[in-house]
Amino acid sequence: MSLKVIGAGIGRTGTYSLKLAISALGFGPCHHMEEVVKHLPVQLPLWQAALAGRADWPAIYDGYASAVDWPTARFFRELNAAYPEAKFVLSHRDPRTWAESFDATIYKLISGTDEAPEHLREWLAMGSEVIRQTGIPMGADLAGLEAAFTAHTAAVKAEIPADRLLVYQVKDGWDPLCAFLGVSVPDEPFPRTNDRGEFWDLIKSFS
Repeated sequence: MSLKVIGAGIGRTGTYSLKLAISALGFGPCHHMEEVVKHLPVQLPLWQAALAGRADWPAIYDGYASAVDWPTARFFRELNAAYPEAKFVLSHRDPRTWAESFDATIYKLISGTDEAPEHLREWLAMGSEVIRQTGIPMGADLAGLEAAFTAHTAAVKAEIPADRLLVYQVKDGWDPLCAFLGVSVPDEPFPRTNDRGEFWDLIKSFS
C-alpha cells in the first residue's frame, strides 16, 4: 500500500479531525501520532531512525493509505520525493490561536517528559526532537511560536507543487477537501474533535 494523501500540517491544526475525515472518504487507514503510541515497539524505533536520517518509509507506513500530524509533517520534503503522486493537505489555522493551543497542550506535555510514565519517555523524547526539527525550539514565547508556525506553512507552500497541495482549515468542512481528493461529499457531519480537553483525555489513556 502506498500513501495517497499526506498531511503537512503540524499538531493542533485539526489533524485528528482530518484523520477521521480522510478515513471516512476512503483513504484510510490514516497514520497519526496516536498510531505511534499504540504501536510503540514497532513505530518508535522506525521514527527514531528517520530522525537520524535513516527513514524506511515502506516500513513506517506499512498498512496505511494516508498520514497526517506529527511525525509525518516534519518530513514533508522527504515524503514529497518518496511519494511523487501523493496529494498533500496543509492544515492550518490562525497563528496566534495555534500558538496558544500548542503552548497549552503539546508544549506542556513534552516539557514534562521527566515526570511522565517510564514507558512513554522515549516516545516523548522522539516527539520533542520531531518538533525541534520542524523548527520549533523549546522555550519560545507565543510570538516565537507564531513565527515558527508561519515559517512551516511557507516552507510547505514553497516545496509542494500547487496542483498537489490543498491549504485547508478543518472549519471549512467537507467541500474543499472532497473537491481536492476527487470524491463525493459524504452524507454525514464533518468530524470535529480533539479540543484541549480531549487532548489531555487521550494522553491519560496512554498512561
